[in-house]
Amino acid sequence: MGIVVIGAVFVDIKGYPLSTYIPGGRNAGRIEQVHGGVSRNVVEDIANVELRPTFVGLVDDTGMGQDVIDKLARHKVNTRFIQKKPDGMGTWLAIFDNDGDVHAAISKRPDTTPLTGLLQEQGDEIFADCDSIALELDLEKETVKQTLRYAKKYGKKVFAVVSNMSIAMERRDFLQQIDCFVCNQQEAGMLFSDDYDHLAPAAMCRVLADNVRSARIPCMVVTMGGQGAVYACADGSCGIVPAKKVDVMDTTGAGDAFFAGTVIGLTYGKTMAEACEIGTRLAAQLGRTFLDADTVLEQKAGMNIPEIFRLEGEDGFRQRETAVLAELGKRSGLVIATGGGCVTRPENYPLLHQNGTIFCLTRDLSRLPISGRPVSQALGAEELYRRRKPLYEKFADAMIDNDRTVEDAVRQILEVLG
Repeated sequence: MGIVVIGAVFVDIKGYPLSTYIPGGRNAGRIEQVHGGVSRNVVEDIANVELRPTFVGLVDDTGMGQDVIDKLARHKVNTRFIQKKPDGMGTWLAIFDNDGDVHAAISKRPDTTPLTGLLQEQGDEIFADCDSIALELDLEKETVKQTLRYAKKYGKKVFAVVSNMSIAMERRDFLQQIDCFVCNQQEAGMLFSDDYDHLAPAAMCRVLADNVRSARIPCMVVTMGGQGAVYACADGSCGIVPAKKVDVMDTTGAGDAFFAGTVIGLTYGKTMAEACEIGTRLAAQLGRTFLDADTVLEQKAGMNIPEIFRLEGEDGFRQRETAVLAELGKRSGLVIATGGGCVTRPENYPLLHQNGTIFCLTRDLSRLPISGRPVSQALGAEELYRRRKPLYEKFADAMIDNDRTVEDAVRQILEVLG
């Protein structure tokens, strides 16, 4: 079963400003609708490092619910214990500022009560052979109780996170049965009825150590955004883990990735300091927004690429492409995928290179799809590569072999980034 993750699924509707964010004003921006929810994000992050986790949760009995299951399955998550139910998914609406922090948000929680019945019927099968349990603490109280009973029955470690601290505050007694609880600095202040926003890491670490001892919480980690994280355990150990330097468009994604990395470390024998370091590295790797330049171009044009070629020719398409790259290249905290033909216009190089590192992913030409690619269909992949190869090498800061797994390609890129 690997790591079992239990929690809710949301549809996240996120708004990002295109220029300086004006609180209370009208802001031009872009809006994304994506699969979300803390636990859904966490299980996907764990799967992205090839650990084959299991997700226990609910989705709507709609096409979007099936989309959630299909995407997790593509990431090699075990989806056998996801049930389809009416109102099985929540909605989270959030506005982000220019630093990637949530400026305002509102959410509609899903009805997660059917999880209680699911655990009653299949709990032994789910938990008997799992490596550990990652639990969303603000689920229905009976669901949390059942999970903790199974954890005790089979001797499994439980790591907890929250999506709504106001609900979790009613379950303080559960924290004494959790091997490690992870939350952010503001949430920690809510939990202990204090204001910690002004504290630096060293002071936060001392305060956390005192609170963990008095509340008899086995272990707790508090994330502090750009200042890193601090941890403290009932055995007296505590420490500070500095943050990695990275531009983040969405700090919520980085927080979920941190929890996933910490769970991975603690599950497979790392110390608390080592586990937090893994969490910090995973947050730095995954806390970026992915944008496909061709998709952005099609959305702006209101037609697909073959239609643009038919109506405007390749020159018209390339002009549109350069305009999109000029817009995206000015921004930080992105992973941008471009079409291979962007290298045919020298002016695209400074647009892409001004804020980032350019990677060229190479692959056996026979494995490259050409459907929907007018130039590849006209010339053939081999001739097109022959013409463009010198340009790829000129543009790229590094060439990445993409003939093996996605994870191997990611590893090569991270080695270059250091």
